[in-house]
Amino acid sequence: MPIDDPHPVDGPVIVFDGICVLCNGWVRFLLRHDRERRYRFAAMQSQAGRALLATHGLDPDDPASFLLVDDGRAWTDTDAIRRVLSGLGGAWRLAGVMALLPRAVRDPLYRWVARNRYRWFGTTSCHVPTEEERARFL
Repeated sequence: MPIDDPHPVDGPVIVFDGICVLCNGWVRFLLRHDRERRYRFAAMQSQAGRALLATHGLDPDDPASFLLVDDGRAWTDTDAIRRVLSGLGGAWRLAGVMALLPRAVRDPLYRWVARNRYRWFGTTSCHVPTEEERARFL
């Protein structure tokens, strides 16, 4: 469900867990497939990431949600994932079919994975962007 943003951010921003191996893999996937260079990124451990989480009512010290901020609005969890994938264009637009599964089913499944992500996938240091990628990170 979108949340109105009192402090709009220029362009779509994805807030991700910078120490999560799964989340860093997600960012690398998006950097590779976002041919339009549409998305920017903020680790939730960064000042920008913490501020975006707090602005949208998410606890920066308990990062269990995925956040997409776009056009002054915010989406979380599976709605955010669906919008991000659809935003890649091409065949990725098929991610829109996720909406056929009720959010009451999708989001608890997402949160179960999020709660267990460190145990299942481990932790790492934040993704260090290349010189070419650096402008895409807040």
